[in-house]
Amino acid sequence: MAALLLSFAGNALGSAFGPAGAMVGRAVGAVAGGFIDRALFGDDTRRRIEGPRLNDLDVMGSTEGAPIPRLYGRARLSGELIWATRLEEVISTRSETAGGGKGGGPRITMTSYSYFANFAVGLCDGPVAKIGRIWADGKPLDVEALNIRSHLGAADQLPDPLIEAKEGADSAPAYRDLAYLVFERLALEPFGHRIPQISVEVLRPVGRLEQMIRAVALTPGATEFGYDTLPVVRALGQGAYAPENRHVANAETDWAASLDELQAVCPNLKRVALVVAWFGSDLRAGECLVRPAVNNAAKVTQGATWAVTGLTRATAPVVSLHEERPAFGGTPSDASVVRAIKDLHARGIKVTFYPFLMMDVPAGNALPDPWTGGDSQPAYPWRGRITCDPGPGREDTADGTGAAATQVAKLFGKATPENFAVAGTIVSYSGPPEWTLRRMILHYAHLCAAAGGVETFLTSTPVGEKE
Repeated sequence: MAALLLSFAGNALGSAFGPAGAMVGRAVGAVAGGFIDRALFGDDTRRRIEGPRLNDLDVMGSTEGAPIPRLYGRARLSGELIWATRLEEVISTRSETAGGGKGGGPRITMTSYSYFANFAVGLCDGPVAKIGRIWADGKPLDVEALNIRSHLGAADQLPDPLIEAKEGADSAPAYRDLAYLVFERLALEPFGHRIPQISVEVLRPVGRLEQMIRAVALTPGATEFGYDTLPVVRALGQGAYAPENRHVANAETDWAASLDELQAVCPNLKRVALVVAWFGSDLRAGECLVRPAVNNAAKVTQGATWAVTGLTRATAPVVSLHEERPAFGGTPSDASVVRAIKDLHARGIKVTFYPFLMMDVPAGNALPDPWTGGDSQPAYPWRGRITCDPGPGREDTADGTGAAATQVAKLFGKATPENFAVAGTIVSYSGPPEWTLRRMILHYAHLCAAAGGVETFLTSTPVGEKE
């Protein structure tokens, strides 16, 4: 503004000496006004912008003498802040030319401030079995990328290493008999640059039943990657993904979250029956195919790919639809089964392998019913309804005849152990092109061996003395 006014004043004064004087007066006035503008308003060629900065610590409540909750069973508890350090401030500065381009525009320096907090949250009287899901300001907190340590409230628990490092070995409290969490360097920007309100799911088995449980069956059995220890996602489109086997925020996979909680609730667990399903296509023993299947032929996954006994997603059968959705999850991928068995052994759990047959016979199937002679078999029948054709109870039944024996033999098939080969953790098959019970059972017998073996292989199917 001063440059503009003084340039006009210089022009007026210089005009007394003619046109040349007017030009000189205008230039002198503009230079003088520029000095005044820069003194008053700063240099337009170099600007500085600073982001918001904290002056104090806004934290959740911490009440002296607050009662310590005592938990029975499972509950979501609000935390009580029991320890914290000063906020860590990280200053970031960057410079750029406004408007971009070469040589144009003022130079702008931008400074931003990020904050991180170290703090401990007390929960309840210990010991507890497990600290589960965590919520921050009422929203589930994804803990995979965070540094959070759980202390379960043992009578002999040691001080947290961060608290010990900050307070000194002789001054750090161990908070014995108190279950608590320690958050190390939690970024505060997602929470409005403050420590969020923390609530936590805590488990503490109190009955005799949990102590008595020694074995469980692990289902659903029909899940392509549900047993996988690796996180898997499916591609939805360009740059868009959805989780396949992680629907929790407190573990890397659903498998890890489930097994962690199972072992916490049932501390004396010794054995898990791992159920893995193939699919039957017909109640007539002589017509039933027993095959692995996928729930979507076009699905694209990252993290792991589906493959079972040499089939890929492109070559495997697809389960039927019920109300426009897959009626079943697919067969667990062979690689996921191997990783699951190895993880169970690493956890000190014995494995019972349980190959299971599910009947994928949808409504309106137009398959003759061996039990009634009707034109359609019941939708999604129980596998125990597989029988000879015509079935028992009908006047022309094949039950008890050589025809029934032939049909049952066809259901079991002719696969032998020599038809299978193991390379690392991959099992291949080169026998008769049949999809039968023996092929399913022998495939998994070899796959379990590739995984390091299992303690029990559960089947009532006679596969031969050699096996």
